[in-house]
Amino acid sequence: MTLSMDTQIRRAQPEDSAPLTQIAHVAKRHWGYPERWISLWKDVLTITPQFILNNEVYVAIISDEIAGFYALMLNGNKLVLEHMWVAPAHIGLGLGRKLFSHAVARAISLNASVIEIDADPHAEGFYERMGAQRVGEISTDIEGQPRLLPRLVVAIEGSRR
Repeated sequence: MTLSMDTQIRRAQPEDSAPLTQIAHVAKRHWGYPERWISLWKDVLTITPQFILNNEVYVAIISDEIAGFYALMLNGNKLVLEHMWVAPAHIGLGLGRKLFSHAVARAISLNASVIEIDADPHAEGFYERMGAQRVGEISTDIEGQPRLLPRLVVAIEGSRR
């Protein structure tokens, strides 16, 4: 199965916050994390109407349903890919690639020089296939267990900087 040609990407609206939060939660669960970890990540995985208003948040629509989204946060001339989630039913069909390409196009239009990504370890390979390079890692701890998150960057070609 491949991505439908009728996929639309549009700017998220504040009223999209509930479905975006739901997608973030189910996508994180897709990787088999314990439910207690999902609970600990609740605030990080919650997309508020204010977050949507204050950041570059875009949704992918397939058959009138939100199937995935991303959020870019401006930090100087750098953008941080704060969220990128695809509903599990659409993983592996090209939607992530389409969303990421859209994010890079937005970065170019915003004249950013780089997109920074602190990735879930399960997503590192995807981002590397999209051209990201690992530049380090972030050490975290959850329930006493060390966890290393890959830190990646994507240099934005076409930036006017």
